Amino acid sequence: MGSDAHAAKPIGAQLKINFLLDRLPRLKSGADPEIALAGTLHVAEEFSLLQRAHTRAAAGQVPDPMPGEIYCHSLTDRSIMGGHPGHTLTYFGLHTPAPLFDRPGAKDEAVRRAVAAIDAHLAEPLESCMARDVHGDPCIEAKVPQDIEADLAMPGGHIFHGDLAWPWATAGEPLETPAQRWGVETDVPHLLVCGSGARRGGAVSGLGGHDAARAVLELLG
Repeated sequence: MGSDAHAAKPIGAQLKINFLLDRLPRLKSGADPEIALAGTLHVAEEFSLLQRAHTRAAAGQVPDPMPGEIYCHSLTDRSIMGGHPGHTLTYFGLHTPAPLFDRPGAKDEAVRRAVAAIDAHLAEPLESCMARDVHGDPCIEAKVPQDIEADLAMPGGHIFHGDLAWPWATAGEPLETPAQRWGVETDVPHLLVCGSGARRGGAVSGLGGHDAARAVLELLG
């Protein structure tokens, strides 16, 4: 990017867990899981719990309870199941910076606490609904920032490519070029940011590419 703020290696701070389920779990509320899980289900994300999680993470401790969000993509697109009759369930954990997982066992601890946070809203343990592999183990895939960096070569395992900034231009910020005005400039001439690291499009799907395209069109006149 065009500022010193992005010169240092970013630090990812998310826990991603994918579950393969034979069936959707029943909820304590009695709500139909196909309705409750059709959008985004938030767990342990009350403001006080988010504050507590942040404080623990800043002190080098895995949050407890673990705040996060749950998605069931297979309710929208059955094709991703490849004929399996069950469902996928994806958990996106917050306040889990990479340094937490430098300690042996921290990843397994975080997964256990994430499952516990989900179970708090279920009428049955999530594990009882999980599909099993050939060894009889639950079908769980967990990724921490170190895994993301190793698997995808994303610096620091940061899924937003760097810490996000407020989208508006600040007083005195250079806005001479289209790339600067659209917030997609880099230190390399004619190289624009098209992804989540865009200044005025970060973390909004497709917006970074939109802004980069508008910058190119403005440059071409």
